[in-house]
Amino acid sequence: MRDSVLLIRLQRVASALAPFRRAASVRAPFQRAARALAAIALCSPGAWALAASGIVEGRLTVGSDLTYPPYAFFEAGKPAGFDADFARLLAAKLSLQPVFVDTRFPDLILGLRAHRFDIVASALYMTPERAKLIDFIAYLKTGAALLVPAASSDAPATPQALCGKRVASIKGASWTPKLHKVTRELCQPTGRRAIEVLEFPSSPEALMALRSQAADAMMEDAAVAHAMLAQTNNAVKLSSTALLYPVVIGLGLHRDARQLQGQLQQALGQARASGEYAALLSRYGLQPPSPADIEAALAVPPK
Repeated sequence: MRDSVLLIRLQRVASALAPFRRAASVRAPFQRAARALAAIALCSPGAWALAASGIVEGRLTVGSDLTYPPYAFFEAGKPAGFDADFARLLAAKLSLQPVFVDTRFPDLILGLRAHRFDIVASALYMTPERAKLIDFIAYLKTGAALLVPAASSDAPATPQALCGKRVASIKGASWTPKLHKVTRELCQPTGRRAIEVLEFPSSPEALMALRSQAADAMMEDAAVAHAMLAQTNNAVKLSSTALLYPVVIGLGLHRDARQLQGQLQQALGQARASGEYAALLSRYGLQPPSPADIEAALAVPPK
């Protein structure tokens, strides 16, 4: 629909410019503008959204995958969850208007690096690989959990118990390379089949694969996994009993946004001092990371 409307507008512009076609000095600039507009009109809806959005003064533009409760999701048509509330808290400290850009998880870092938004607030795990691409402000500690169908008699509690199983996961998750490492170092050397990681664009799609028996288990953030129990009326159950691959969650920032990073650090300090940050963590049953947690999260593991 947007492309059709834009093409109609282009036709009107062309008609309005018709009297100027004989003047070469006037025609050239309009031709260049028309070609540029035509190129936009022929782009996909996703590309048009990218061109139309971006960093605007007076706003804090937040990239977030709003399909991921309890961190980020839509409620009554508005962004909700811990990440949305946390972004609003920091924006208020900076007297900025928060604007959320719903973006699937695999595209968040790409969008940030392309200046599509100011920050990423979307349960983004801090890893050494990601730290090479973007900067972080740590604000949460969490880990992974395993889910299986409620009727399943098989209850893998650790990644080592997943050899030969199909494991559903959101695409781009930090635990995916870790599961591949389990395959290389444990499953295959002992004659067992590899862990088959089935990646999906969103967490609900991965859950659907589990519930439809297209996957044997699902690996998910622990807080998200707990929320899924109620969300599915206990059609799934937790099979892990402890946090797997403990990690730190951070706000993602562009490497050249050092001024904004300093302002956000200051805003977080104010929220800590006022008790608002602690109250928000308590409301969601979450924990802040310690300096040791942050150091461990960004440490490059030995090869």
